[in-house]
Amino acid sequence: MKLHRIWGIFLRYFYNLIHTYDRLTDMFFWPFIDLLLWGLTSRYLVSSGSSSNTLILALLGGIILLIFPWRGQYEITVSLLEDLWNRNLVNLFATPIHFSEWVVTVMLIGIFKSSVSFAFASLIAILLYTTNIYTFGILLLPWAGLLIMFGWVFGFLIASIIMRYGTKIQTLAWMSMAIVSPFAGVFYPISILPTWAQNVSHWVPVSYVFEAMRAIISGNPMPVSALFWPFVLCAFYFFIAMMMLYNSYQEILKRGLISVE
Repeated sequence: MKLHRIWGIFLRYFYNLIHTYDRLTDMFFWPFIDLLLWGLTSRYLVSSGSSSNTLILALLGGIILLIFPWRGQYEITVSLLEDLWNRNLVNLFATPIHFSEWVVTVMLIGIFKSSVSFAFASLIAILLYTTNIYTFGILLLPWAGLLIMFGWVFGFLIASIIMRYGTKIQTLAWMSMAIVSPFAGVFYPISILPTWAQNVSHWVPVSYVFEAMRAIISGNPMPVSALFWPFVLCAFYFFIAMMMLYNSYQEILKRGLISVE
């Protein structure tokens, strides 16, 4: 891999971002709407005496942290789809760019856009609800790392499927994270799920992050070592996802890149 080629692809996606208003608003609009609706709902519950102030931090913290896996997955799949929609996949890989360089670039653009959306959402939470997610301190770093890695896993899994079967199944790009979210426990503890769903959640790495967040809010600190198992899970899933993506890429090379539509 060459750094200048990775930087070149990164700039391509960056310029597309700043000149495409729907992509720009997507970075800020949905986090703002989610924070507004869930924040007002949690404040109503607190004011009615049916809950405590920790509910606001738990709900808003879940929304803000969910940005990382969502953007990590979304940027990979939608970047691929945009190249397919514009018939640009052939042009992209007709250049000296290696497939691995494209992979690294879409991972980096996911980190960049996740960080921007996270900073924006956390600022909105402070301004509207005086809720500061940065009180979690250094724990935000391993949490963010695990969450965005999980987003990459789903992004590359869906990208590998789209490469094989084309844009007729492109709705997976928007559905995949929603499908797994009930087992992630973003807004509620895993313990309220049915037993079979709890068993599924044990194999969903991000569920450990949201459980840890709620434990700390409740005054029960969890050591960083508790995230070792979910990181192992994420690494294993990431390896599987990369193998599937590479095999799909090799398959479309045999058929011809132009055949993917």
